[in-house]
Amino acid sequence: MKDRIIVGVDEAGRGPVLGPLVMVALAFKENDIQKLEWLGVKDSKLLSSQVREELFERIREIVHDFRIEVIEPDAIDLSVKSENTNLNWLEAETSARLVSELHPDKVIIDCPSVNIPAYRNYFANKLSEGVRNTAELVVEHKADFNHMVVAAASIIAKVIRDKSVESIHREIGIDFGSGYLTDPKTQDFLEKYHETHADLFRKSWRSYTRIEERKKQKTLGEF
Repeated sequence: MKDRIIVGVDEAGRGPVLGPLVMVALAFKENDIQKLEWLGVKDSKLLSSQVREELFERIREIVHDFRIEVIEPDAIDLSVKSENTNLNWLEAETSARLVSELHPDKVIIDCPSVNIPAYRNYFANKLSEGVRNTAELVVEHKADFNHMVVAAASIIAKVIRDKSVESIHREIGIDFGSGYLTDPKTQDFLEKYHETHADLFRKSWRSYTRIEERKKQKTLGEF
């Protein structure tokens, strides 16, 4: 009997004000999924960076196939500002394209939207006809907590996102932290470098536009 292909999809970097959004789709043979549990795979947010790095290498040994997409800030801004799409639809379209290339028997998606039925329908309509007509589709909140294949995808996405951020640190010679506004280093970097390193930021984010608005007010107040 043919070993079914199960695909898990997750992302890292949905919320930060700077840096990329990383989407990952991992395909596993159904009989190999137990190995993920033996390794201690779980939602990346529950693991230390060191453990994620170690699991990254171990997951690579087990995965049957994969697709990865790194979405830069300018592409995120285009989707957020567009009248025809938004960040949820960008994730759905990207996920569907990655999944369609893996020809799965079952797909498990961590849903970013509060409206699961709408997201499911949108995602399904973006799949290739073959996958849409044959694959079992599971779309739910906290899928990275409930399903090993999605947890594995969350680990891969998080490690790649972290490596991307570290690469930017080295490139510009400034440690701006994680890119999340809960990080004081990121807050300071946004305040000081939103103009000189504007390409790194998601300019559609309210935290960025507030800085821009404050700068304009200050300029007008000088007259």
